[in-house]
Amino acid sequence: MALKGKADYALIAAATASFVGGTISVILFTLFAPPLAEVALAFGPPEEFALMILAFATFIGLGGDDIPKTFFSIFIGLVMSAVGLDIVSGEPRLVFGDITGFFHGINFLVLAIGIYGIGEMLWVIETSKGKSVISEATVSFSRTLDALKLLTKTWKTMVMGSFLGYFVGILPAAGATPGSLMAYGVAKTVAKDPDSFGKGNINGVVAPEAANNAASTGSMLPMLTLGIPGSPTTAILLGGMVIWGLEPGPMLFVEHKDFVWGLIASLYSANLFALIINIMFIPVFIYVLKMPFTVLAPIIFILCIIGGYAPTQSMHDVWLMLIFGVVAYLMRKLDYPMAPAVLAIVLGPLAERSMRQTLIGSHGDMLIFFERPISGTLMFIAIALFLAPVYVILKNKYFPKKEAV
Repeated sequence: MALKGKADYALIAAATASFVGGTISVILFTLFAPPLAEVALAFGPPEEFALMILAFATFIGLGGDDIPKTFFSIFIGLVMSAVGLDIVSGEPRLVFGDITGFFHGINFLVLAIGIYGIGEMLWVIETSKGKSVISEATVSFSRTLDALKLLTKTWKTMVMGSFLGYFVGILPAAGATPGSLMAYGVAKTVAKDPDSFGKGNINGVVAPEAANNAASTGSMLPMLTLGIPGSPTTAILLGGMVIWGLEPGPMLFVEHKDFVWGLIASLYSANLFALIINIMFIPVFIYVLKMPFTVLAPIIFILCIIGGYAPTQSMHDVWLMLIFGVVAYLMRKLDYPMAPAVLAIVLGPLAERSMRQTLIGSHGDMLIFFERPISGTLMFIAIALFLAPVYVILKNKYFPKKEAV
């Protein structure tokens, strides 16, 4: 959208979708905290694994991408997610000759910077063919109103992303990133023109932004009601509550009402002020985009290097980030979708952990995924989505559409 001169539309969409997602999630938190806590508690390892499989299936069934390429992208992501130490035996896997940097696995931040920072920069350099690229983005009151009018057409995507993000967020250890990627995948698969995603479709901005903020709020639900942190951030909040003598759990809503409802009220305020601040600073962000790419590219590259080095302070991750950037650039040239690979890397460890926990508990019986009501329903839906492309191929082969005379 920035390349099309609609960077202000994208920024307004992101701020508004985040506000909507955050508000809907806080309302759900306020009204249905105890029942949703029971739902989260009903999700054991089999249900978590079924949910992960359903997330992968959304990229296959009803999708507009090349199905074999999508499968390849998912498998590559799953292989990379297996790098590191085995979660059960502790044995190193895929460490390529005991390279110590791989023992902690592949950091998602390094992956994201490589794919969406270095990879995109290489792509822009090629498509600009050495010319000095400057975004034509502008911002004005009338354009802001036009952007808000355009967003009214995306309300279904916002609501879908909010509910999906909140639901994924309440699952222990899921977090906001899987919710965002799953919302993007669902929005793309149900869209009438899925090929437009990544090429200026505003729904591609709205869905993950709404889900991201909703999941962040949703992850607080198991922390407050069950004492189980739903993300690294809520784990820190849990530690802070314990330090102050607050014991998370069902009795927290009874014994410390002032704290709970004060926290919920602060979430409403935070969402509103975040929306105001984000919209106020859009002209500043637009000014950055108006810089010539010949000036912006070195700055982006330096920030990517710093971002890749900061998490572990290891040059191993910096080189890995650069490799991911080159691979992402080549995959884009060959028209391979990147979103399934990113989703697989994020969800791969969660899916493996839940699958192995389930099989250990069932002594290797795979039927347990289909015998439990929730996991069985999710697995059957996932299988249906996986088989949807086969159905479409057979239908087009044996029952082709008759051309209008």
